[in-house]
Amino acid sequence: MSDTPTKETAPKLTQAAIVRAKAPKTAFKPADVSPSRRQRSYSIRLWSVRNARFLEGFYKRFAGLFLTLHPFWNWIGYGRAERPVTFVERQVKGLMFDCRMCGQCVLSSTGMSCPMNCPKQLRNGPCGGVRANGNCEVEPDMPCVWVQAWAGSQRMRDNEAILKVQKPVDQSLRETSSWLRVTAQAAAEREASKEEAA
Repeated sequence: MSDTPTKETAPKLTQAAIVRAKAPKTAFKPADVSPSRRQRSYSIRLWSVRNARFLEGFYKRFAGLFLTLHPFWNWIGYGRAERPVTFVERQVKGLMFDCRMCGQCVLSSTGMSCPMNCPKQLRNGPCGGVRANGNCEVEPDMPCVWVQAWAGSQRMRDNEAILKVQKPVDQSLRETSSWLRVTAQAAAEREASKEEAA
């Protein structure tokens, strides 16, 4: 019996492993971590996915409260409110979801798993390199953001929202408050519908 692996028994290499194998051999050893990673522990992020249904309901109430406060935001000016609200949003969403502050939050569509945590920043589903254990091909110790997104979305009431195609990220909105942007849009839509009804 031959000890050489056959096509069926040979381990399957990911694209990242092939690129790494072809890289020039030097004394430098990369950290094997994408530059987008912040958190080393995924426990809170995974808790958010496991509790996506609860967080979905909480977010709807929170968004309603922010919309109720629209006259206040309008009075002080959305521009003036931006800095303090962005600071709070960054802290809260950074802790809960390892948020990247893209300004175009889609957590309610992706099972409370932020797609911006994907090292490739894919907004509409996983790449072809998801490992057999459900981990990322770029960061082998990290659960794939999109595997988690699917699991979280199936726990939510609006579990078909994940099927909506997301637009590419508008980089001009980075580091801005998606809470205020969504509130202003909802308020404008509400005013437009009132005018149509009148």
